[in-house]
Amino acid sequence: MSLKSASQLGEVSAAPKRKRVLFLCTGNYYRSRYAEELFNHLAKSEGLPWRAFSRGVAATQPAANLGPISRFTLKALQAKAISPEGAEQLPRLCALVDFDDAQIVIALKEAEHRPIIEQRFPEVADRVRYWHVHDIEFVDPSVALPLIEDRVRELISTLR
Repeated sequence: MSLKSASQLGEVSAAPKRKRVLFLCTGNYYRSRYAEELFNHLAKSEGLPWRAFSRGVAATQPAANLGPISRFTLKALQAKAISPEGAEQLPRLCALVDFDDAQIVIALKEAEHRPIIEQRFPEVADRVRYWHVHDIEFVDPSVALPLIEDRVRELISTLR
């Protein structure tokens, strides 16, 4: 008995499935959104089969709607001539299914996010990698965003 190829079986051979990176921060408004947009821009420009998405790990959204994305994030992206794809998207909170959709999961601040992730998502907490980027209350965006950029570029480099 002979084996049939995918095309003989009527299946269409597709390009390799895109792999996904999930960036997590508390509210999905500032740090994770910058990492997502920058990663997607760099991965696309390098032809990598990777795509990022981002979520917030907080249990609930803040009562005050801050809008779709941080002005600091937008300003930093614009300074790099990056047009953010998700500029109009409101922040989204993480659900367990988001972990299933990602091959790599990165939380932006270990001390801040590890306890929340271990409490809310204990079954997948061991999959999370942690960076050490403080939120805006603790460090100015002029410091935090370049640090995120360095880490995203390192990640891109390892995925080449």
